Amino acid sequence: MLRAHTVAQVRAAEAELLAVLPDGALMARAAAGLATGIATGIAERLGRTYGARVLLLLGPGDNGGDALHAGALLARRGAQVWGLALAPAVHPEGLAALHAAGGRLVELDEAVALGADLVVDGIVGIGGRPGLRPDAAAALEALAGIPVVAVDVPSGVDVDAGELDGPHVRAEETWTFGTHKVAHLVDPAAAAAGRVRLVDLGLALPEPEVCALEAEDVARLLPRPDPAAHKYSRGVVGVRAGSATYAGAAVLCVRGALSGLAGMVRYVGPEAVGRQVRSTCPEVVGDGRVQAWVVGPGSDDQAGPALAAALADQVPVVVDADALAHLTPSAPGARLVLTPHAGELAALLGVARPEVEAAPLRHAREAARTLHATVLLKGRRTLVADPSGAVRVNTTGTPWLATAGAGDVLAGVVGALLASGLSGLDAASVGAWLHGRAAELAGAGGPLRAGDVAGAVGPAVNEVLALVGE
Repeated sequence: MLRAHTVAQVRAAEAELLAVLPDGALMARAAAGLATGIATGIAERLGRTYGARVLLLLGPGDNGGDALHAGALLARRGAQVWGLALAPAVHPEGLAALHAAGGRLVELDEAVALGADLVVDGIVGIGGRPGLRPDAAAALEALAGIPVVAVDVPSGVDVDAGELDGPHVRAEETWTFGTHKVAHLVDPAAAAAGRVRLVDLGLALPEPEVCALEAEDVARLLPRPDPAAHKYSRGVVGVRAGSATYAGAAVLCVRGALSGLAGMVRYVGPEAVGRQVRSTCPEVVGDGRVQAWVVGPGSDDQAGPALAAALADQVPVVVDADALAHLTPSAPGARLVLTPHAGELAALLGVARPEVEAAPLRHAREAARTLHATVLLKGRRTLVADPSGAVRVNTTGTPWLATAGAGDVLAGVVGALLASGLSGLDAASVGAWLHGRAAELAGAGGPLRAGDVAGAVGPAVNEVLALVGE
């Protein structure tokens, strides 16, 4: 599991480690890992490290010190390394190390003329505030087009919120120390971090509130039938979806629910839609007792009554699409999973869509808390927020997944996992992971349709089960 800690948690863990390490040892670890990573990246990009031209953007703190020490190590490997100071004074020991290795400081005009192969962002670290000073923003503009590697976090992002406010670094790669930070996982800041690599510093850290499942975690959480299982014991999921206008949404939702994760799928809806569902999915049966409902995909003006009927059963309910507009705050303890996109969440909270897109973590948490529900906020980095404050970020998927009907499939998958007995947090986060992985498998890096995703959920499940020998 990828764990993302806050600045305060990292600072506390660093203080504990610094108390038992010799002076400079922690920075030396960080610089060595950073230099090794940058050297590897340069070699991959240029085919060599010797002679590569590296420009360090230097702020006043330890982040600039890490960049300087790493630059000194790169210079000793034959790279040409220069530093551009963006503060009245930079880390003195780091600067001395760079000078001793043959590097030097330059002004911005010279830095541009030298034509670096790579820029290292050491402007501000995790202690920095969102946004950049005008001189730093001007330097980045003058160096536009040169690949950037960020030290710890891209300078200018909000580290704990994953938000952006003003000019910031946009890195191809970020080398972070000790642990991931929230800004590495949560958009929009995560999009500015590029590929994130971790340098282990041996920090003793608490369990964080923000994390991301990996394949092994999904394999551990997946429900498995025991030898005596039958279709009812594995869970029955009901789907109330579709309308004369959007019959296909019901078909896709049912196909997601038929991913093999539950023992039976029931469909309840307009008779004409039901005939289409059963002709496509003959395994589906009619109304009856269920362990979870999925309500809303394509339901149009029937969404309100469908939601009321599902809630009356007092079983877990996935509330999607049209049904979200009929939602009222549930009582604490109710097992609801809401699956909005940014616009739908904005409507639920009474704010503008751009506000949600600029601060998805904050708004997903607010919705989970005020609506007493698990909230799956769909996006490039889908967030699953629990009323407790816990958040899981999904890192699987592909941009091609932004296609009509994909959300209907996701709702069905999550509903099946709820019916099989998983908690709202586990069902939503495992469902999002499998949905994203199914898209990767179905599209193979290219275009796909929602039906392709539904068909690839089973292979995605088999893939993760193979990790644990099942």
